[in-house]
Amino acid sequence: MTNRWLAIPRANPDARIRLLCFPCAGRGASLYRTWSGLLGNDVEVCAIQLPGRENRMDEPPYTRFQDLVSTLVQVLRPYLDREYAIFGHSLGALIGFEVARLLRETGGPAPIHMFASAQHAPQIPDPLPPIGMLPDAAFLAAVQQRYDGIPHEVLEEPEVVSLLLPMLRADFRVLEDYVYHPGQPLACGITALGGLGDLVTSREQLSAWSLQTQGSFRFRMYPGEHFFIQSAEKEVLQSVSSELAAATGTGSGAGQ
Repeated sequence: MTNRWLAIPRANPDARIRLLCFPCAGRGASLYRTWSGLLGNDVEVCAIQLPGRENRMDEPPYTRFQDLVSTLVQVLRPYLDREYAIFGHSLGALIGFEVARLLRETGGPAPIHMFASAQHAPQIPDPLPPIGMLPDAAFLAAVQQRYDGIPHEVLEEPEVVSLLLPMLRADFRVLEDYVYHPGQPLACGITALGGLGDLVTSREQLSAWSLQTQGSFRFRMYPGEHFFIQSAEKEVLQSVSSELAAATGTGSGAGQ
């Protein structure tokens, strides 16, 4: 079972849980490429690959938030035939959250857990001004000032930047198109994760995810900045493994 929307580095038909991983703005499924070998045999990592990047560079990226979520719900339905959890980093956390809510509204199965990483809770208005429509140089400068997520060697290659810009700008238009509509909290537990040095997302903004769950809520901070899931990968995956084990009642988790 494959399609262009999902990257499954290590297919595992015997896994008990599918972990659906949603990337941040400007990144693709490769953000999670190392996770399959680190989460144990009970978890099949399914990284979401959005159009306009990596192996989907030939497809136009989405620019409207709800259009993207509606499409993802349809694409993912065949993969919800076993227990699943959601992990979203930055923009990916908002996308994963709204995918879970739309699945609930349309009679789909609920996730057993959600991980919201480096993203303020959805009910909090974005405190940062929109940048998606800025001229190229100003746009790139604003992205770097906020997230420092583009390698400097990439910024020094105009041809590479010209390939990156349409997708990155489209992702910020998706982010800035997001409108939160109040609704019933999710039934599953939520774990909010943040970087101790992240200048974009505060502890208070992360802890506000507690209002979006009827289940358990945990709040964890890690060494690193906005991309702490890479710099503190081992610690993050230990937490993910532990939370998934708790959600399924299978013990302390492979990473513990």
